[in-house]
Amino acid sequence: MPELPKTMTAILQTGDGYSGTSEGPHIDDAANYLETAEIPVPTPGPGQVLIRVRMSSVNPSDLHFIKGEYGQPRVKGTPAGFEGCGDVVAAGDGADGLMGKRVAFVVAMGGSGAWAEYALTEAMQCVPLRPDLKDEDGAAQIVNPMTAMAMVDIAKQDGEAFVVSAASSQLGKLMVSLGRDMGLKPIAMVRRQEAVAILKDKGAEEVLVTSDPDMVGTFAKMSKALKPRVFLDAVSNQLSEQVFAAMPNGARWISYGKLDPELPKLTQMGQLIFMGKRIEGFWLTSWMRSTPPQDQMRVIGEVQARFADGRWTTDVSSHLALGDVVSQLAGALKNTDGKVMISP
Repeated sequence: MPELPKTMTAILQTGDGYSGTSEGPHIDDAANYLETAEIPVPTPGPGQVLIRVRMSSVNPSDLHFIKGEYGQPRVKGTPAGFEGCGDVVAAGDGADGLMGKRVAFVVAMGGSGAWAEYALTEAMQCVPLRPDLKDEDGAAQIVNPMTAMAMVDIAKQDGEAFVVSAASSQLGKLMVSLGRDMGLKPIAMVRRQEAVAILKDKGAEEVLVTSDPDMVGTFAKMSKALKPRVFLDAVSNQLSEQVFAAMPNGARWISYGKLDPELPKLTQMGQLIFMGKRIEGFWLTSWMRSTPPQDQMRVIGEVQARFADGRWTTDVSSHLALGDVVSQLAGALKNTDGKVMISP
């Protein structure tokens, strides 16, 4: 193995802690939150690995994080980026088994982020990749696919039909196609009429366009017929609350994102009492901490198999070089039909 360099290029956070804002994962200029710098290559401690990054992905959670709106605080001067893939080039005590392997990884607190030439994370946060998987799939192998598997597994416990908001997103499309393959009936919510055919092709039983002035009324009729009891929601706005209110007894509103800064008001509190409805949150980090390793390995195996045989694909809208992230990220994110990827 060649000797590692002393320094690396990285995209650093310029903010610290929480911002106290709730604007959603939208940025007008990445320079408000990030800077490009040359910093020392980190050294892995016990249980950690150093990864030479091949590619990293940009998720809504990354954008919430750099803005100080995520569930963990920023640390000024540390590299951003939660997820990527690359080759393990150094390992601390207890992590030697991953040396030399290409892995998908996520970076937890105490690590060094994926938007850099090298990333540092816990060995437990890495997944060895099959050789037949592309780097694009490897760089988006954990956050969206494992969330999709976990949440559709929740949905199937409560009947055939379930509702998915932001269904034209990468994660939304994964959940719709997975639901179809499991014999379920996904009801997809999208913003644009042109996304309807795409979601139908992915396996949606019904597709609702949120700009339709009678969308809630249309959904209410679907709800009576299909009886969806799980709402997997990445938007979490007032329209979400109206959809939840139109769902049947025992419905669960599971919020896993906040794409819209609007703060919803609860208009049907009695439903929580008399109809047994529930409002919950889902965070993949908590799921990984609480799910037994054997169940996680089953999910990981299924995720990789679905990408390898083409049932799932990673739609990429832009490839950015690491040095162009600060200047070009905001523009690249305007195309919402795919994922932005970053390469060193």
